[in-house]
Amino acid sequence: MPDTERRLIIVSNRLPLCLKKTARGNYESSLSSGGLVTALSGISSSTNVRWFGWPGTSIDNEEERETAQKALGEQDAVGIFLDEELAQKHYNEFSNGIAWPILHYQSAVSFSEDAWRAYQTVNAIFADTIAASVEDGDLIWVHDYHLLLLPAYLRERLDAAGKKHCPIGFTLHTPFPAEDFWRALPVHKELLRGVLACDLVGFHTDEYKRNFVECCSRGLGAEVVDDGEGNVISYEGRKVHTGTFIVGIDPQKFTNGLLDKEVQSRVEELEDMYKRKIVILGVDRLDYTKGLVQKLQGYEHFLSHHPDLKSNVVLIQVAIPSREDVKEYQDLSNEISQLVGKITGEHSTPEGSPIVYMHHSVPFADLTALYRIADICMITSRRDGMNLVAAEYVACQKDRHGVLVLSELAGAASFMGTGSITFNPSSTQQLSDAVYQAATMDKEEKRRRYEELEEFVTTNTSAKWGEKFTEALEGFAKKD
Repeated sequence: MPDTERRLIIVSNRLPLCLKKTARGNYESSLSSGGLVTALSGISSSTNVRWFGWPGTSIDNEEERETAQKALGEQDAVGIFLDEELAQKHYNEFSNGIAWPILHYQSAVSFSEDAWRAYQTVNAIFADTIAASVEDGDLIWVHDYHLLLLPAYLRERLDAAGKKHCPIGFTLHTPFPAEDFWRALPVHKELLRGVLACDLVGFHTDEYKRNFVECCSRGLGAEVVDDGEGNVISYEGRKVHTGTFIVGIDPQKFTNGLLDKEVQSRVEELEDMYKRKIVILGVDRLDYTKGLVQKLQGYEHFLSHHPDLKSNVVLIQVAIPSREDVKEYQDLSNEISQLVGKITGEHSTPEGSPIVYMHHSVPFADLTALYRIADICMITSRRDGMNLVAAEYVACQKDRHGVLVLSELAGAASFMGTGSITFNPSSTQQLSDAVYQAATMDKEEKRRRYEELEEFVTTNTSAKWGEKFTEALEGFAKKD
Protein backbone atom coordinates (compact mmCIF):
# COMPACT_ATOMS: atom_id res chain seq x y z
CA MET A 1 0.00 0.00 0.00
CA PRO A 2 1.14 3.60 -0.48
CA ASP A 3 2.25 5.55 2.58
CA THR A 4 -0.76 6.50 4.66
CA GLU A 5 0.53 10.10 4.76
CA ARG A 6 0.37 10.28 0.98
CA ARG A 7 -3.07 11.19 -0.33
CA LEU A 8 -4.81 9.30 -3.08
CA ILE A 9 -6.87 11.56 -5.34
CA ILE A 10 -9.59 9.61 -7.16
CA VAL A 11 -11.18 11.35 -10.15
CA SER A 12 -14.31 10.15 -11.93
CA ASN A 13 -16.88 11.92 -14.08
CA ARG A 14 -19.54 11.44 -11.41
CA LEU A 15 -19.01 11.59 -7.67
CA PRO A 16 -20.13 8.45 -5.80
CA LEU A 17 -22.45 10.60 -3.72
CA CYS A 18 -26.08 11.67 -3.72
CA LEU A 19 -26.44 15.39 -3.09
CA LYS A 20 -29.84 16.41 -1.73
CA LYS A 21 -31.22 19.83 -0.82
CA THR A 22 -32.99 19.93 2.56
CA ALA A 23 -36.15 21.83 3.48
CA ARG A 24 -33.99 24.44 5.21
CA GLY A 25 -32.03 25.12 2.04
CA ASN A 26 -28.92 23.23 3.11
CA TYR A 27 -27.41 20.25 1.35
CA GLU A 28 -26.79 16.71 2.53
CA SER A 29 -24.58 14.13 0.83
CA SER A 30 -24.64 10.36 1.15
CA LEU A 31 -22.70 7.54 -0.51
CA SER A 32 -24.43 6.07 -3.55
CA SER A 33 -24.10 2.61 -5.05
CA GLY A 34 -22.31 1.82 -8.29
CA GLY A 35 -19.67 -0.37 -9.84
CA LEU A 36 -16.74 1.98 -9.26
CA VAL A 37 -17.84 2.79 -5.71
CA THR A 38 -18.07 -0.89 -4.90
CA ALA A 39 -14.73 -1.66 -6.51
CA LEU A 40 -12.93 1.08 -4.57
CA SER A 41 -14.64 0.51 -1.24
CA GLY A 42 -11.76 -1.57 0.09
CA ILE A 43 -9.02 0.94 -0.62
CA SER A 44 -11.15 3.92 0.44
CA SER A 45 -11.41 2.51 3.95
CA SER A 46 -7.67 2.08 4.39
CA THR A 47 -6.13 5.06 2.59
CA ASN A 48 -6.31 8.85 2.83
CA VAL A 49 -8.63 9.34 -0.14
CA ARG A 50 -10.15 12.46 -1.65
CA TRP A 51 -12.63 12.11 -4.53
CA PHE A 52 -13.19 14.69 -7.31
CA GLY A 53 -16.09 14.66 -9.77
CA TRP A 54 -19.33 16.16 -10.98
CA PRO A 55 -22.01 15.96 -8.25
CA GLY A 56 -24.79 15.21 -10.74
CA THR A 57 -26.60 18.51 -10.39
CA SER A 58 -26.22 22.08 -11.61
CA ILE A 59 -26.07 24.79 -8.92
CA ASP A 60 -25.70 28.33 -10.27
CA ASN A 61 -26.05 30.25 -7.01
CA GLU A 62 -22.60 30.78 -5.46
CA GLU A 63 -23.83 30.61 -1.85
CA GLU A 64 -25.72 27.39 -2.51
CA ARG A 65 -22.70 25.97 -4.29
CA GLU A 66 -20.51 26.69 -1.25
CA THR A 67 -23.06 24.98 1.00
CA ALA A 68 -23.16 21.96 -1.30
CA GLN A 69 -19.36 21.87 -1.43
CA LYS A 70 -19.22 21.85 2.36
CA ALA A 71 -21.61 18.87 2.49
CA LEU A 72 -19.48 17.02 -0.05
CA GLY A 73 -16.35 17.86 1.94
CA GLU A 74 -17.76 15.95 4.90
CA GLN A 75 -17.48 12.85 2.67
CA ASP A 76 -13.92 13.74 1.56
CA ALA A 77 -15.21 14.78 -1.85
CA VAL A 78 -14.86 17.88 -4.04
CA GLY A 79 -17.64 18.75 -6.46
CA ILE A 80 -16.75 19.99 -9.94
CA PHE A 81 -19.84 21.95 -10.92
CA LEU A 82 -20.78 22.25 -14.57
CA ASP A 83 -23.32 24.21 -16.56
CA GLU A 84 -26.24 21.90 -17.32
CA GLU A 85 -26.00 22.21 -21.10
CA LEU A 86 -22.23 21.68 -21.04
CA ALA A 87 -22.58 18.63 -18.81
CA GLN A 88 -25.20 17.18 -21.14
CA LYS A 89 -23.06 17.66 -24.26
CA HIS A 90 -20.01 16.19 -22.56
CA TYR A 91 -21.78 13.20 -21.03
CA ASN A 92 -24.59 12.29 -23.43
CA GLU A 93 -23.38 13.58 -26.78
CA PHE A 94 -19.64 12.88 -26.76
CA SER A 95 -18.85 10.42 -23.96
CA ASN A 96 -21.86 8.15 -24.49
CA GLY A 97 -22.93 9.09 -28.02
CA ILE A 98 -19.51 8.98 -29.68
CA ALA A 99 -16.75 7.52 -27.47
CA TRP A 100 -18.81 4.71 -25.88
CA PRO A 101 -19.83 2.99 -29.15
CA ILE A 102 -16.31 3.26 -30.61
CA LEU A 103 -14.83 1.74 -27.45
CA HIS A 104 -17.33 -1.11 -27.81
CA TYR A 105 -16.26 -1.91 -31.38
CA GLN A 106 -18.99 0.09 -33.15
CA SER A 107 -17.67 2.11 -36.11
CA ALA A 108 -20.80 3.76 -37.57
CA VAL A 109 -20.80 6.84 -35.34
CA SER A 110 -21.70 10.43 -36.28
CA PHE A 111 -19.06 12.87 -35.03
CA SER A 112 -20.03 16.29 -33.65
CA GLU A 113 -17.50 19.13 -33.38
CA ASP A 114 -19.77 20.86 -30.87
CA ALA A 115 -19.84 17.79 -28.61
CA TRP A 116 -16.06 17.45 -28.96
CA ARG A 117 -15.55 21.05 -27.81
CA ALA A 118 -17.77 20.37 -24.80
CA TYR A 119 -15.71 17.27 -23.99
CA GLN A 120 -12.49 19.30 -24.15
CA THR A 121 -13.97 22.07 -22.00
CA VAL A 122 -15.16 19.72 -19.25
CA ASN A 123 -11.82 17.93 -19.13
CA ALA A 124 -10.10 21.33 -18.83
CA ILE A 125 -12.44 22.40 -15.99
CA PHE A 126 -11.64 19.17 -14.15
CA ALA A 127 -7.92 19.81 -14.65
CA ASP A 128 -8.15 23.38 -13.32
CA THR A 129 -10.03 22.32 -10.18
CA ILE A 130 -7.80 19.34 -9.38
CA ALA A 131 -4.51 21.15 -10.07
CA ALA A 132 -5.51 23.93 -7.69
CA SER A 133 -6.39 21.48 -4.92
CA VAL A 134 -3.74 18.74 -4.97
CA GLU A 135 -0.46 18.87 -3.14
CA ASP A 136 2.93 17.95 -4.55
CA GLY A 137 3.38 14.21 -4.00
CA ASP A 138 -0.31 13.21 -4.14
CA LEU A 139 -1.18 10.09 -6.14
CA ILE A 140 -3.84 10.86 -8.77
CA TRP A 141 -6.03 8.07 -10.17
CA VAL A 142 -8.33 9.04 -13.07
CA HIS A 143 -11.17 6.78 -14.14
CA ASP A 144 -12.82 6.02 -17.44
CA TYR A 145 -13.65 7.28 -20.90
CA HIS A 146 -15.30 10.54 -19.85
CA LEU A 147 -11.87 11.91 -18.90
CA LEU A 148 -9.43 10.67 -21.55
CA LEU A 149 -7.98 14.16 -22.07
CA LEU A 150 -7.64 14.95 -18.38
CA PRO A 151 -4.16 13.46 -17.69
CA ALA A 152 -2.49 15.70 -20.32
CA TYR A 153 -4.37 18.82 -19.23
CA LEU A 154 -3.62 18.06 -15.61
CA ARG A 155 0.07 17.32 -16.20
CA GLU A 156 0.48 20.66 -17.95
CA ARG A 157 -1.09 22.57 -15.05
CA LEU A 158 0.76 20.65 -12.36
CA ASP A 159 4.11 21.27 -14.05
CA ALA A 160 3.30 24.97 -14.38
CA ALA A 161 2.46 25.11 -10.65
CA GLY A 162 5.64 23.30 -9.65
CA LYS A 163 3.76 20.20 -8.52
CA LYS A 164 5.89 17.81 -10.54
CA HIS A 165 5.85 14.82 -8.24
CA CYS A 166 2.22 13.78 -8.58
CA PRO A 167 2.08 10.36 -10.27
CA ILE A 168 -0.99 10.08 -12.52
CA GLY A 169 -2.71 6.76 -13.18
CA PHE A 170 -5.64 6.04 -15.47
CA THR A 171 -8.02 3.07 -15.54
CA LEU A 172 -10.35 2.36 -18.45
CA HIS A 173 -13.43 0.42 -17.37
CA THR A 174 -14.64 -0.28 -20.91
CA PRO A 175 -13.02 -2.31 -23.66
CA PHE A 176 -10.36 -0.64 -25.78
CA PRO A 177 -11.02 -1.60 -29.41
CA ALA A 178 -8.80 -2.84 -32.20
CA GLU A 179 -7.12 -0.12 -34.28
CA ASP A 180 -9.57 -0.26 -37.21
CA PHE A 181 -12.43 0.71 -34.88
CA TRP A 182 -10.45 3.27 -32.88
CA ARG A 183 -9.34 5.12 -36.04
CA ALA A 184 -12.99 5.72 -36.93
CA LEU A 185 -12.89 8.45 -34.28
CA PRO A 186 -11.54 11.67 -35.90
CA VAL A 187 -9.93 12.77 -32.61
CA HIS A 188 -8.36 9.40 -31.77
CA LYS A 189 -4.82 10.84 -31.68
CA GLU A 190 -5.77 13.66 -29.31
CA LEU A 191 -7.40 11.18 -26.93
CA LEU A 192 -4.33 8.92 -26.98
CA ARG A 193 -2.07 11.87 -26.23
CA GLY A 194 -4.32 12.75 -23.32
CA VAL A 195 -3.86 9.32 -21.72
CA LEU A 196 -0.12 9.16 -22.48
CA ALA A 197 0.56 11.92 -19.95
CA CYS A 198 0.07 9.23 -17.28
CA ASP A 199 2.66 7.18 -15.44
CA LEU A 200 0.43 4.09 -15.46
CA VAL A 201 -2.55 3.07 -17.61
CA GLY A 202 -4.64 0.09 -16.48
CA PHE A 203 -7.01 -2.16 -18.42
CA HIS A 204 -9.24 -5.07 -17.41
CA THR A 205 -7.88 -7.58 -19.93
CA ASP A 206 -4.68 -8.24 -21.89
CA GLU A 207 -6.60 -7.83 -25.16
CA TYR A 208 -7.62 -4.27 -24.35
CA LYS A 209 -4.11 -3.41 -23.19
CA ARG A 210 -2.58 -4.78 -26.41
CA ASN A 211 -5.05 -2.83 -28.53
CA PHE A 212 -4.14 0.41 -26.73
CA VAL A 213 -0.40 -0.16 -27.10
CA GLU A 214 -0.80 -0.95 -30.80
CA CYS A 215 -2.91 2.18 -31.40
CA CYS A 216 -0.27 4.34 -29.69
CA SER A 217 2.50 2.70 -31.72
CA ARG A 218 0.78 2.92 -35.10
CA GLY A 219 -1.29 6.05 -34.61
CA LEU A 220 1.27 8.24 -32.83
CA GLY A 221 4.54 6.55 -33.69
CA ALA A 222 5.15 5.92 -30.00
CA GLU A 223 7.96 3.50 -29.17
CA VAL A 224 7.09 0.30 -27.34
CA VAL A 225 9.95 -0.35 -24.93
CA ASP A 226 10.92 -4.00 -24.55
CA ASP A 227 10.50 -4.83 -20.86
CA GLY A 228 9.91 -8.48 -21.68
CA GLU A 229 6.15 -8.01 -21.95
CA GLY A 230 5.78 -4.92 -24.15
CA ASN A 231 4.06 -2.98 -21.39
CA VAL A 232 5.98 0.31 -21.57
CA ILE A 233 5.32 3.08 -24.09
CA SER A 234 7.91 5.80 -24.67
CA TYR A 235 6.36 9.01 -25.98
CA GLU A 236 7.69 12.57 -26.02
CA GLY A 237 10.27 11.87 -23.35
CA ARG A 238 7.87 10.12 -20.98
CA LYS A 239 7.69 6.46 -20.06
CA VAL A 240 4.11 5.26 -19.75
CA HIS A 241 3.58 1.89 -18.10
CA THR A 242 0.56 -0.20 -19.05
CA GLY A 243 -0.87 -3.16 -17.21
CA THR A 244 -3.78 -5.54 -16.78
CA PHE A 245 -5.41 -5.16 -13.37
CA ILE A 246 -8.25 -7.59 -12.65
CA VAL A 247 -11.15 -5.72 -11.10
CA GLY A 248 -13.38 -7.68 -8.75
CA ILE A 249 -16.08 -7.36 -6.13
CA ASP A 250 -16.23 -7.53 -2.34
CA PRO A 251 -17.51 -11.11 -1.87
CA GLN A 252 -18.04 -10.50 1.85
CA LYS A 253 -20.75 -7.98 1.03
CA PHE A 254 -22.83 -10.77 -0.51
CA THR A 255 -21.90 -13.31 2.17
CA ASN A 256 -23.17 -10.83 4.76
CA GLY A 257 -26.22 -10.08 2.64
CA LEU A 258 -27.23 -13.73 2.55
CA LEU A 259 -27.25 -13.74 6.36
CA ASP A 260 -29.68 -10.83 6.46
CA LYS A 261 -33.19 -11.84 7.59
CA GLU A 262 -34.87 -9.84 4.85
CA VAL A 263 -32.77 -11.58 2.19
CA GLN A 264 -33.39 -15.00 3.73
CA SER A 265 -37.12 -14.31 3.73
CA ARG A 266 -37.02 -13.33 0.05
CA VAL A 267 -35.00 -16.45 -0.78
CA GLU A 268 -37.66 -18.63 0.88
CA GLU A 269 -40.47 -16.84 -0.97
CA LEU A 270 -38.76 -17.12 -4.35
CA GLU A 271 -37.76 -20.75 -3.83
CA ASP A 272 -41.35 -21.62 -3.03
CA MET A 273 -42.58 -19.67 -6.06
CA TYR A 274 -40.15 -21.35 -8.47
CA LYS A 275 -39.70 -24.72 -6.75
CA ARG A 276 -40.56 -26.67 -9.89
CA LYS A 277 -38.57 -24.47 -12.26
CA ILE A 278 -35.03 -24.16 -13.51
CA VAL A 279 -34.43 -20.46 -12.90
CA ILE A 280 -32.27 -18.58 -15.41
CA LEU A 281 -31.28 -15.09 -14.28
CA GLY A 282 -30.19 -12.08 -16.34
CA VAL A 283 -29.12 -8.80 -14.72
CA ASP A 284 -28.12 -6.09 -17.17
CA ARG A 285 -28.19 -2.38 -17.69
CA LEU A 286 -30.48 -1.71 -20.66
CA ASP A 287 -27.75 -1.00 -23.21
CA TYR A 288 -27.12 -2.36 -26.70
CA THR A 289 -23.67 -3.60 -25.63
CA LYS A 290 -25.30 -6.09 -23.22
CA GLY A 291 -26.80 -8.24 -25.99
CA LEU A 292 -30.32 -8.27 -24.55
CA VAL A 293 -31.97 -8.68 -27.95
CA GLN A 294 -29.61 -11.56 -28.73
CA LYS A 295 -30.34 -13.08 -25.32
CA LEU A 296 -34.08 -13.10 -25.93
CA GLN A 297 -33.71 -14.43 -29.46
CA GLY A 298 -31.42 -17.22 -28.25
CA TYR A 299 -33.77 -18.06 -25.40
CA GLU A 300 -36.73 -18.20 -27.78
CA HIS A 301 -34.71 -20.58 -29.98
CA PHE A 302 -34.05 -22.75 -26.93
CA LEU A 303 -37.76 -22.88 -26.05
CA SER A 304 -38.72 -23.73 -29.64
CA HIS A 305 -36.18 -26.54 -29.96
CA HIS A 306 -36.61 -28.05 -26.49
CA PRO A 307 -40.38 -28.18 -25.95
CA ASP A 308 -39.92 -30.85 -23.29
CA LEU A 309 -38.22 -28.22 -21.08
CA LYS A 310 -40.60 -25.36 -21.87
CA SER A 311 -42.70 -25.85 -18.74
CA ASN A 312 -39.63 -26.40 -16.55
CA VAL A 313 -37.66 -23.18 -17.15
CA VAL A 314 -38.15 -19.50 -16.47
CA LEU A 315 -35.91 -16.58 -17.43
CA ILE A 316 -36.02 -13.73 -14.90
CA GLN A 317 -34.53 -10.76 -16.73
CA VAL A 318 -33.73 -7.56 -14.84
CA ALA A 319 -33.13 -4.71 -17.30
CA ILE A 320 -32.03 -1.61 -15.43
CA PRO A 321 -33.12 1.59 -17.26
CA SER A 322 -30.28 3.58 -18.83
CA ARG A 323 -30.05 6.81 -20.85
CA GLU A 324 -33.81 6.92 -21.27
CA ASP A 325 -33.65 10.33 -22.99
CA VAL A 326 -31.58 8.92 -25.89
CA LYS A 327 -33.58 7.73 -28.91
CA GLU A 328 -31.41 4.64 -29.57
CA TYR A 329 -32.07 3.44 -26.03
CA GLN A 330 -35.80 4.15 -26.32
CA ASP A 331 -35.85 2.08 -29.54
CA LEU A 332 -33.94 -0.72 -27.82
CA SER A 333 -36.38 -0.72 -24.91
CA ASN A 334 -39.32 -1.00 -27.31
CA GLU A 335 -37.67 -3.83 -29.26
CA ILE A 336 -37.03 -5.78 -26.07
CA SER A 337 -40.60 -5.27 -24.86
CA GLN A 338 -41.91 -6.62 -28.18
CA LEU A 339 -39.66 -9.69 -27.96
CA VAL A 340 -40.78 -10.35 -24.38
CA GLY A 341 -44.40 -10.11 -25.52
CA LYS A 342 -43.75 -12.49 -28.41
CA ILE A 343 -42.07 -15.09 -26.17
CA THR A 344 -44.84 -14.81 -23.58
CA GLY A 345 -47.55 -15.14 -26.20
CA GLU A 346 -46.05 -18.10 -28.04
CA HIS A 347 -44.47 -20.13 -25.25
CA SER A 348 -46.60 -19.68 -22.14
CA THR A 349 -48.31 -22.79 -20.80
CA PRO A 350 -50.99 -23.40 -18.16
CA GLU A 351 -48.06 -23.79 -15.74
CA GLY A 352 -46.97 -20.22 -16.36
CA SER A 353 -44.86 -17.91 -18.55
CA PRO A 354 -41.27 -18.82 -19.48
CA ILE A 355 -40.13 -15.23 -18.89
CA VAL A 356 -40.40 -12.59 -16.17
CA TYR A 357 -39.25 -9.17 -17.40
CA MET A 358 -38.40 -6.43 -14.88
CA HIS A 359 -37.58 -3.07 -16.48
CA HIS A 360 -36.49 -1.33 -13.28
CA SER A 361 -33.79 -1.40 -10.65
CA VAL A 362 -34.18 -3.90 -7.83
CA PRO A 363 -33.17 -3.42 -4.18
CA PHE A 364 -30.00 -5.14 -2.97
CA ALA A 365 -32.00 -7.62 -0.88
CA ASP A 366 -34.03 -8.74 -3.91
CA LEU A 367 -30.98 -8.88 -6.16
CA THR A 368 -29.04 -11.00 -3.66
CA ALA A 369 -32.01 -13.34 -3.27
CA LEU A 370 -32.31 -13.71 -7.05
CA TYR A 371 -28.61 -14.49 -7.34
CA ARG A 372 -29.06 -17.12 -4.63
CA ILE A 373 -32.03 -18.99 -6.07
CA ALA A 374 -30.99 -18.89 -9.76
CA ASP A 375 -29.80 -22.20 -11.20
CA ILE A 376 -28.21 -20.42 -14.17
CA CYS A 377 -26.92 -16.88 -14.68
CA MET A 378 -26.81 -15.80 -18.33
CA ILE A 379 -24.58 -12.93 -19.52
CA THR A 380 -24.79 -12.13 -23.24
CA SER A 381 -22.60 -9.02 -23.59
CA ARG A 382 -21.54 -8.16 -27.13
CA ARG A 383 -18.60 -6.33 -25.54
CA ASP A 384 -17.87 -5.54 -21.90
CA GLY A 385 -15.00 -4.13 -19.90
CA MET A 386 -15.40 -6.88 -17.29
CA ASN A 387 -19.02 -7.46 -16.15
CA LEU A 388 -19.10 -7.91 -12.39
CA VAL A 389 -22.54 -9.56 -12.44
CA ALA A 390 -20.65 -12.79 -13.15
CA ALA A 391 -18.66 -12.43 -9.91
CA GLU A 392 -21.69 -11.34 -7.87
CA TYR A 393 -23.61 -14.43 -8.96
CA VAL A 394 -20.75 -16.74 -8.01
CA ALA A 395 -20.44 -15.03 -4.61
CA CYS A 396 -24.07 -15.97 -3.85
CA GLN A 397 -23.92 -19.59 -5.03
CA LYS A 398 -21.78 -21.31 -2.39
CA ASP A 399 -23.01 -24.89 -1.79
CA ARG A 400 -25.54 -24.53 -4.62
CA HIS A 401 -23.14 -24.54 -7.57
CA GLY A 402 -25.19 -22.56 -10.08
CA VAL A 403 -23.96 -22.50 -13.68
CA LEU A 404 -22.55 -19.36 -15.32
CA VAL A 405 -23.43 -19.05 -19.01
CA LEU A 406 -21.04 -16.35 -20.22
CA SER A 407 -20.53 -14.50 -23.49
CA GLU A 408 -17.01 -15.02 -24.78
CA LEU A 409 -16.93 -11.27 -25.57
CA ALA A 410 -17.37 -10.15 -21.96
CA GLY A 411 -14.12 -9.15 -20.25
CA ALA A 412 -14.90 -11.66 -17.50
CA ALA A 413 -14.59 -14.52 -20.02
CA SER A 414 -10.82 -13.92 -20.11
CA PHE A 415 -10.62 -15.14 -16.53
CA MET A 416 -13.83 -17.07 -15.82
CA GLY A 417 -14.27 -18.83 -19.15
CA THR A 418 -13.04 -22.28 -18.14
CA GLY A 419 -15.46 -22.48 -15.22
CA SER A 420 -18.36 -21.23 -17.33
CA ILE A 421 -20.18 -22.27 -20.48
CA THR A 422 -19.06 -19.75 -23.09
CA PHE A 423 -20.67 -18.87 -26.41
CA ASN A 424 -20.77 -16.16 -29.06
CA PRO A 425 -23.81 -13.97 -28.36
CA SER A 426 -24.46 -13.35 -32.07
CA SER A 427 -25.29 -17.04 -32.57
CA THR A 428 -28.78 -18.02 -31.44
CA GLN A 429 -27.78 -21.66 -31.83
CA GLN A 430 -24.72 -21.34 -29.59
CA LEU A 431 -26.73 -19.48 -26.96
CA SER A 432 -29.51 -22.05 -27.09
CA ASP A 433 -27.01 -24.89 -26.81
CA ALA A 434 -25.30 -23.21 -23.85
CA VAL A 435 -28.61 -22.87 -21.99
CA TYR A 436 -29.46 -26.52 -22.70
CA GLN A 437 -26.02 -27.68 -21.49
CA ALA A 438 -26.44 -25.67 -18.28
CA ALA A 439 -30.00 -26.90 -17.69
CA THR A 440 -29.01 -30.56 -18.07
CA MET A 441 -25.56 -30.50 -16.41
CA ASP A 442 -24.90 -33.15 -13.76
CA LYS A 443 -24.14 -32.20 -10.15
CA GLU A 444 -20.48 -33.23 -10.21
CA GLU A 445 -19.65 -31.03 -13.19
CA LYS A 446 -21.55 -28.13 -11.64
CA ARG A 447 -19.51 -28.49 -8.46
CA ARG A 448 -16.20 -28.68 -10.33
CA ARG A 449 -16.94 -25.63 -12.46
CA TYR A 450 -18.25 -23.64 -9.51
CA GLU A 451 -15.21 -24.28 -7.33
CA GLU A 452 -12.96 -22.91 -10.08
CA LEU A 453 -15.08 -19.78 -10.37
CA GLU A 454 -15.27 -19.32 -6.60
CA GLU A 455 -11.50 -19.43 -6.28
CA PHE A 456 -11.14 -16.68 -8.88
CA VAL A 457 -13.79 -14.44 -7.29
CA THR A 458 -12.47 -14.77 -3.73
CA THR A 459 -8.87 -14.23 -4.88
CA ASN A 460 -9.42 -11.24 -7.16
CA THR A 461 -11.36 -8.84 -4.95
CA SER A 462 -12.01 -5.14 -5.38
CA ALA A 463 -9.69 -4.36 -2.46
CA LYS A 464 -6.84 -6.29 -4.08
CA TRP A 465 -7.43 -4.51 -7.39
CA GLY A 466 -7.18 -1.10 -5.74
CA GLU A 467 -4.09 -2.06 -3.77
CA LYS A 468 -2.29 -3.49 -6.80
CA PHE A 469 -2.95 -0.44 -8.95
CA THR A 470 -1.90 2.14 -6.37
CA GLU A 471 1.19 0.14 -5.42
CA ALA A 472 2.16 -0.09 -9.08
CA LEU A 473 1.51 3.61 -9.65
CA GLU A 474 3.69 4.64 -6.76
CA GLY A 475 6.37 2.11 -7.67
CA PHE A 476 6.65 3.25 -11.30
CA ALA A 477 6.74 6.89 -10.21
CA LYS A 478 9.70 6.20 -7.90
CA LYS A 479 11.48 4.16 -10.57
CA ASP A 480 11.20 6.78 -13.29
